Amino acid sequence: MNKQNFTIKGMRCSSCANIIKNRLENLEGVEKADVNFAADRAEIEYDPEKVSVENMNDDLEKLGYSLFSREITEQSTDHSDHSEHLGIGMSKKQKEQELAALRNKIKFIFPAAIVVFLYMMWDIAAGFFGFLPKIPIPMDIVNVVLFVLSSVALFWVGQPFIQGVVKFVKYRAANMDTLIGIGALTAYIYSAIVVLLPRIRTILELPETTYFDVTIVVIGFVSLGKYLEAQSRLKTGEAVEKLLGLQAKTALVLREGEEKEVPIAEVMVGDIVIVKPGEKIPVDGKIIEGKTSIDESMITGEPLPIDKFVGDLVVGSTVNKQGAFKFKATKVGKDTMLAQIIKMVEEAQGSKAPIQALADRISAVFVPTVLVIAVFSFVGWLAFGIPDLGFSTALSYAILSLVGVLVIACPCALGLATPTAIIVGVGKGAEYGILVKNAEALEKLSEVDTIVFDKTGTITKGKPEVTDVEVLDNTLKTDDILKYAGSAEKKSEHPLAKAIVAEALRRKISLVESSEFQALEGVGIKATVQGKNIYIHKPDKTNRDDRLLRLERQGKTAAVVEIDNRRSGIIALSDTLKPEAKEAVNRIHGQGIKTMMMTGDNMETAKYIAGQIGIDEVMADVLPGEKAQRIKDLQSKGRKVAMAGDGINDAPALAQADVGIAMATGTDVAIESSGITLLHGDIKKLAEALELSRQTIKTVKQNLFWAFIYNVIGIPVAAGLLYPFWGIVLNPIFAGLAMAGSSVSVVMNSLRLKARKLS
Repeated sequence: MNKQNFTIKGMRCSSCANIIKNRLENLEGVEKADVNFAADRAEIEYDPEKVSVENMNDDLEKLGYSLFSREITEQSTDHSDHSEHLGIGMSKKQKEQELAALRNKIKFIFPAAIVVFLYMMWDIAAGFFGFLPKIPIPMDIVNVVLFVLSSVALFWVGQPFIQGVVKFVKYRAANMDTLIGIGALTAYIYSAIVVLLPRIRTILELPETTYFDVTIVVIGFVSLGKYLEAQSRLKTGEAVEKLLGLQAKTALVLREGEEKEVPIAEVMVGDIVIVKPGEKIPVDGKIIEGKTSIDESMITGEPLPIDKFVGDLVVGSTVNKQGAFKFKATKVGKDTMLAQIIKMVEEAQGSKAPIQALADRISAVFVPTVLVIAVFSFVGWLAFGIPDLGFSTALSYAILSLVGVLVIACPCALGLATPTAIIVGVGKGAEYGILVKNAEALEKLSEVDTIVFDKTGTITKGKPEVTDVEVLDNTLKTDDILKYAGSAEKKSEHPLAKAIVAEALRRKISLVESSEFQALEGVGIKATVQGKNIYIHKPDKTNRDDRLLRLERQGKTAAVVEIDNRRSGIIALSDTLKPEAKEAVNRIHGQGIKTMMMTGDNMETAKYIAGQIGIDEVMADVLPGEKAQRIKDLQSKGRKVAMAGDGINDAPALAQADVGIAMATGTDVAIESSGITLLHGDIKKLAEALELSRQTIKTVKQNLFWAFIYNVIGIPVAAGLLYPFWGIVLNPIFAGLAMAGSSVSVVMNSLRLKARKLS
């Protein structure tokens, strides 16, 4: 099976998405098709041996839709479009072209619709209030003008609606355009018969009233609504657009001994790239010459530049603040970190949350149901209205009812409710350094009541640091212990040795060269520093004083420093807590969520570490293979569990949890097993992710509520339910205005997420 993402052209409403989904899944070889109207895309799982992309596209083109692969080759010649060399096909230009074409139509139809609407309102008001003068234009002239305007409105501006009717007749595929098309066409044909065929009108005793104004105003309002909706939907993709804009356009590479400036798409793995101060780093790689300070806020969110030296990794699109350097390109095009971030954001924006399932099921049967209701309302007015109202009045109300039901029953708001909120929410998360893999993870995170933290690399930095220096020789000072130990350890490759050297350098202690260096495997090292014999080793099992025991109880690793055969000091090392850990836990507690830590450390050490940042509960002595089972145990008690981790051994637990949350500083396996990734491994972003999920799902629920209420109330009113009680019949013009407003209001409500803070 092959799974591929496509851009869909021609979708105008959520029912279009259902038509495409059903059409594709009925093709032999297509296993599954997820179609997202708000994102204009589809993810299709198919067997290429049974069905090709061309076959699928040919089948959809009959219905007026087109399928475009989202994979763009890196060798594209258009280097001005960042999306292309990143391997991500964006359809923004196409959308802007479609918007421009629709804008030209709106410039004609909307002013005409406003004038006709005002004329109609004045005419109605003049009939009710005698003091208002009638407009002194003969009805014959008005009808001719309205006939011309409605013809242009229906067959030019309303072309998609006519096509919707044609598709319905030919392929039995009905969408929102079908409803509007049938309603507008009914009003137009009836009015044309009244004006152009007066003998037929006389024979059938049809009322002289025409509904050209309904055709003009409904198409005008609906088209404006679709234009505003499309414009708003274009804004929901701004997060990806901003990420694309971060990429450099060219790179300075060293080829055949010469410096050459080449388009970014031509940079290859293995190229030596030169970066000067103030320039953007074009691709990912490793420094081979020079040192610098780099602004990585785009990736990490940290405002301060980070010092980089030979051997350090650099990330494409970050900014070189000072110092020229050379690096070897290791990842280019769609393999760079920026491209992967964009890919995750796009996939998440195109995915569906479980909450959308209800809306999808309703939308799938909505259009056929509305057609049935419209026909029944038309027949009902004729059957029950003729005896009381007479044929002419009953027919007039029947037409109003038919057109009103078809126009007001717009499933667009229902279809847009979930995806627009998800798109905005995921985009906002990306701006905060929170990468959401799919909408399901975002929804489930909003329901979490327990967060389990892995210790190493998640709430701790994942590397040893010196935490304590105990001086045992009164003739020495702390800096003396670190100077002798650091000088002796300079030649060692052991992580603990590097931590001791790093601490000495951090304190600006001058280290000297040692001699007679000797590594004692599993024990320590020996060396001579400034004529003194230095021996650094593990503590003896028997000679353990209170200070040593206290450090070990805190989970720290102790190294004894002997100078000339005399115990002179103890250096304690530990994987230290991340500075933001305590604040993160406090903020999570503030949201009413229980916190737990799972570690392989013994209970005493685990409790000490957990106590420092206020974690509620500890699971200690947990073997790597047991982590997933511990998560299962919590779930069996009814807990909604999120697991935060970074290592390969965390992957099963991340996958088992309701939501897996990985640190971007961790392993690829952990990231792949999780639903959410926190850039820079900043667990403070976890509290922000929780807030983001709750705000997004709250917005989805608001959208769904108003979309449901709108249709539940609007359709019966349009069908004439209020007429027996208050004599109210809904004019299709107001139905069109309300329909357009409902879709726009749902999108605008989703866009409100962009302005909300996550702190």
